[in-house]
Amino acid sequence: MFYRKNLPGWERAMRAVGGVLMIAYGLLGMPGTMAGYLIAATGAVAILTGSFGFCPACAMVGRKLPSS
Repeated sequence: MFYRKNLPGWERAMRAVGGVLMIAYGLLGMPGTMAGYLIAATGAVAILTGSFGFCPACAMVGRKLPSS
């Protein structure tokens, strides 16, 4: 299934960087705790939405990229 991208390039990059930082903090800063695993999982989702350029939550509220 193909999705129309709804994230601009700068936000995709920021999600990827933020996701890596969240995974690192969750696994290294809070090792072995449920909160650490939850933070790491959230970081993985941020990386995925950044790499695909599509955020389901943004799509539900009707966010679209401006037409060029």
